Amino acid sequence: MIVADAAALPFPSASFDLVAAFMSLQDVDDLHGSVTEASRVLEPGGRLCLAIVHPLNSAGEFEDLEADSRFVISGSYMEPSFYEDELARDGLRIVFTSAHRPLADYASALFGAGFVIDRLREPTEPLQDDAPDRRKRWHRVPLFLHIRAVKLPQSSKR
Repeated sequence: MIVADAAALPFPSASFDLVAAFMSLQDVDDLHGSVTEASRVLEPGGRLCLAIVHPLNSAGEFEDLEADSRFVISGSYMEPSFYEDELARDGLRIVFTSAHRPLADYASALFGAGFVIDRLREPTEPLQDDAPDRRKRWHRVPLFLHIRAVKLPQSSKR
């Protein structure tokens, strides 16, 4: 296993045809540096596949657990900010600190690093009739965002 800063990867340039960033880019301090490093280690035509907490999700919250609960953004969707999620299980408590960034910030990082977006998805799971209301809410507001981006040849980089 290799542990490294996402903005300073210990790999040669153009050494991969695929980079996956699964549920991590919303947690990095240096989004642009991390995406630029992904581009550096990718060969031209290589793909960056990423999954993040959907920026709409990180900007607001549901008022309660009911299926028809209102989704409220009390601050600004457009301004980056930080938020915390606390999980506790079996006597262990973990606090995750993540960054809310509007979708334009992710697109800017991708385009600035020489990528074009060729696929964007806001996935939902099949909804069972007996699903709890708290899960039904997420069929009205996106929970996650998946993006596939392709690294352009250097001559096409804008």
